[in-house]
Amino acid sequence: MSSDRRILYVVYCGVAVAVLKEFNAVVTEPYMDEPFHVPQALAYCRGEWSTWDPKITTPPGLYLLSVLLHRVFMFKCNLNLLRLTNTLTLFALPLILTRLLGFHQRRRSPPILTPSIEALVLSSFPIAWFFGFLYYTEVPSLVSVLCTVVAATQNKHWLAGLLGIVSCLFRQNNVIWVLYAYVASQLMRLRFKRGNDKLHDPPALGAGPGDFIRSIMSAPKALPELLPAFAPYAVVLALFGGFVIWNDGIVLGDKSNHVPSFHVPQLYYFIAFATIIGWPAVLCGEGGPLKIATDVISRMFGSKRRILLTAIISIFMGITIQHFTIHHPFLLSDNRHFTFYIWRRVFMLHAAVPYLFIPGYQACAWAWWIRVACDQSLLQTLVLPVLILPTLLPTPLLEPRYFLVPYILLRAQVVDVKPYGIFVEGLWYMVINVATTYVFLYKERVGVGRFMW
Repeated sequence: MSSDRRILYVVYCGVAVAVLKEFNAVVTEPYMDEPFHVPQALAYCRGEWSTWDPKITTPPGLYLLSVLLHRVFMFKCNLNLLRLTNTLTLFALPLILTRLLGFHQRRRSPPILTPSIEALVLSSFPIAWFFGFLYYTEVPSLVSVLCTVVAATQNKHWLAGLLGIVSCLFRQNNVIWVLYAYVASQLMRLRFKRGNDKLHDPPALGAGPGDFIRSIMSAPKALPELLPAFAPYAVVLALFGGFVIWNDGIVLGDKSNHVPSFHVPQLYYFIAFATIIGWPAVLCGEGGPLKIATDVISRMFGSKRRILLTAIISIFMGITIQHFTIHHPFLLSDNRHFTFYIWRRVFMLHAAVPYLFIPGYQACAWAWWIRVACDQSLLQTLVLPVLILPTLLPTPLLEPRYFLVPYILLRAQVVDVKPYGIFVEGLWYMVINVATTYVFLYKERVGVGRFMW
């Protein structure tokens, strides 16, 4: 069985190399954001460390990684080889995901070069796969975050802190996922520690609002056990705080086009996106689609109290859509992105359309809650949604790339996807990847450009 998985991993890497070769053959000039990243990386390759393009808003982690590969392996610094930087991190993705999935499923990880089939499937997640062949920060950022989380789950907290610093060199908001790594590792440890009666953390599916309050009230009692492992993460937070003070804000470079906002509907877009992309993981669990549908209906309309709660949430969501929807100039003007057409042809079809999705948003959120909570405690299930808030709320632009890390962390918590579900998930990802890659490479429109996520 392990040899079969190794063969699949070799196939995965081989397909990635073939796709990268085609990208380089067809897209011979830097495209979209690459005209900013590529010259900066080339400057670093030449040793021009003081050169910096003020339009770049993320730290130099991607360029430093390329320079490292350039110096160690004597790679040439040109567009093709710079894109290889990302593809190499795509190779590492299933290896890291195997360990993250093993943590949530409480299984022993296989040998390093024997990724699980589920990890290989999840590594072909469309956003990660597509940007694994362009010189963008997405995949290296994702891999660095997952390495941080995996190190923390293995109780290697100083290593996790170091990897957390590395992850922040790719994207500033990865500091949130450094906190997630610490909290997730400690909640799992306390959950299965014998004699742990200090932290109230019941199974999530049976918990209610009262349990949440008790969990918060009991948290100070657990601090003596939690604080010793926090030291490395405190160092990361202190360094990040120093960076914010030095930089006079989180955003590097062009701050005018990246002003933080209070974009509440971004959370709704994320849960809808996660469900559209990840529906096999949602539907193909214990009991199948019928059970999850029944459970969602019960959660929303199972009693008068639940109907009232659904109505209150719907009103709240309607108010937030009315007051906090952002028609970002980039979203309205850049017709090279799929989101441009979704926004114009769906959300702007009629003023009532954004509100019609409210029941769907709620149903999707309940479906994910049920799937994630079935094998986790209350606090384990809540920590990711809570930390997604400071990650997505400040982002004014509807951009699927922002959903990459939250989705992977969310999907990794679904532990009981049936084998047929993993097969369907892989097939679904493949269909999306083939379609988006084909459109990008071979359907360039004169005067417009290439279409992409």
